[in-house]
Amino acid sequence: MIKYIISLSNEKTTMRLGSAVAYSCQTTCSGCVIYLYGDLGSGKTTFCRGFLRALGHVGNVKSPTYTLIEPYTLLHWTVYHCDLYRLTTPEELDFLGIRDYFNHTALWLIEWPQRGNNNLPMADISITLQYYKNERQAETNALTSIGMQILTRLGPLKETLA
Repeated sequence: MIKYIISLSNEKTTMRLGSAVAYSCQTTCSGCVIYLYGDLGSGKTTFCRGFLRALGHVGNVKSPTYTLIEPYTLLHWTVYHCDLYRLTTPEELDFLGIRDYFNHTALWLIEWPQRGNNNLPMADISITLQYYKNERQAETNALTSIGMQILTRLGPLKETLA
């Protein structure tokens, strides 16, 4: 199992972490599911913004709190950014037809995955963003072989985040 704890001193370092993970994804896999945990304001959407911009998205990246799923069709990828904070029951995902989106070539960024229970694909990586002293930190965990490939590639990049 690969696990990193990375200090995030500000918004820019959180975006750089998102960029580094995106870079690792695009060079090691065809698809990936990333679960993002953390309190409100801990940097989950900021991470997603860095991730999407690294893959070529040039527009705004807003939290899909009200839409639940925001798809981004990029040159080489489709990225689905989900925010399940306002989900009242996991079954709501079925009403949205979320299973129709699942495939092995898409990248998934899922905020608040614990609210989706068993209605979500298994995560390759989990990232927990939390407050620590006067800054934030990210704990990354590889949960599958794809996740291990991505975090192995991330290893040398994590030192460049500060």
